[in-house]
Amino acid sequence: MKMPAHTNEPLNSHRRAFLQNTGVGLGAAALMQMLTQDAAASEVTSERAMAARDSHFTPRAKNVIYLFMAGGPSQLEMFTPKPVLNDYHGQAPPARFTEGRRFAFLPADAKLLGSNRHFGRWGECGMDLSELLPFHRQIVDDACWLRAVATNVFNHGPAKLFMNTGFQAPGRPSLGSWVTYGLGSESSSLPGFVVLQSGPRGPRAGNTLWSSGFLPTSYQGVPFRSKGNPILNLSNPPGITREAQRDFTETVGQLNATRFDAVKDPEILTRIQAYETAFAMQMSAPELTQLDKETKQTLDMYGAVPGQASFANNCLLARRMIERGVRFVQLYHTDWDHHGGKGADLDKALDQTCREVDQASAALVMDLKQRGLLEDTLVIWGGEFGRTPMGEPRETTGRDHHIDAFTMWMAGGGVKPGHIHGSTDELGFGPVEGRVHVHDLHATILHLLGMDHKRLTFRFQGRDYRLTDVHGELVTEILV
Repeated sequence: MKMPAHTNEPLNSHRRAFLQNTGVGLGAAALMQMLTQDAAASEVTSERAMAARDSHFTPRAKNVIYLFMAGGPSQLEMFTPKPVLNDYHGQAPPARFTEGRRFAFLPADAKLLGSNRHFGRWGECGMDLSELLPFHRQIVDDACWLRAVATNVFNHGPAKLFMNTGFQAPGRPSLGSWVTYGLGSESSSLPGFVVLQSGPRGPRAGNTLWSSGFLPTSYQGVPFRSKGNPILNLSNPPGITREAQRDFTETVGQLNATRFDAVKDPEILTRIQAYETAFAMQMSAPELTQLDKETKQTLDMYGAVPGQASFANNCLLARRMIERGVRFVQLYHTDWDHHGGKGADLDKALDQTCREVDQASAALVMDLKQRGLLEDTLVIWGGEFGRTPMGEPRETTGRDHHIDAFTMWMAGGGVKPGHIHGSTDELGFGPVEGRVHVHDLHATILHLLGMDHKRLTFRFQGRDYRLTDVHGELVTEILV
């Protein structure tokens, strides 16, 4: 199916004539919507939805691995030491820092909270890292560090949606869906967009985070399990041979193709591709998850244990998927929501969460680099927001959600290695320079993949939508 990545197309003749000769009432709007749908349906072809397509211009990256730290990692404990914040620990923040800012749970009398973490500067770039991330020290000069990222939404579900779809409510396509819509995938035996999860629970907002929204459902993320069969019910039941399954798949495909020729519904093509991909995955997916085929050296580098569900195993699976042509792999790891309280403090709880991701995150970058894959693969690491310079008055140490300035990093795929972009004020409330809004981040990711965020559009309900809505500027300073 041809899903061109283009800007607004000229109105076709019957729509233009209608608009010129009709008042804009409810009936007019309804008829125009029907004509829009008819015009869109007439452009649908039987090309495979996930077939690889050309980008707008020469890309720097071909694939994406997005390591999503669900819950909001604390930049103040991990990436941005603030000696002045430590000096003013326990005092009320100056009004000029809090005026006009909104927080999720903080009382009006919340006090500044210094960090008890020890920081050092690492690599030639001199990136600050605390003792929580010893393995990250090995990749400081391979990563590009964004230290003044900003978002709009301070509650978890909406903020995760905003970081993933550019909008805070369900219904919009996710980043991975936009990427596969624009570029398709090089793999014919695995989905183009795969989701892997680890941690004590799933991320808030659930599968809306990898939904295709109003795009055809061919482009939605496909969740894989990291142990056992990657997808439930993938194997044939007893008595069903490979040949019988092939015959069934081909017969159903022919029936669906006949129906598509009659009605041009793109969801029929999704159904056809789902059968074809499932049939191919019966051979490819079990081999994909056989991590015991990796060398002991590789397993030890990631901290991966075959047969075990973990973030480390998922990072290794992500590399194996990229090698097999999967376009977009997104890993969600919970739980980074350290408000304070039992199991949610900035001491033992944060220690444990960092241990779960530190080694494998660094290993992924190093493994891709030594295999010659990092140049074509964009790795992204970060959560939906950061944490406040003030503490929450709970029984143990914690911080609230903070949307104005937090840290993410990217590596490979055309971003400057060993580059530190942006800085924040002495207390960590807001950017001083190098602010990167979520829309800017999305625009830059698409650019690295060879797509102009203003041209990658989809017409829905009478208007052309895009990932960045009407916003987004390229962060040219971080590009090679």
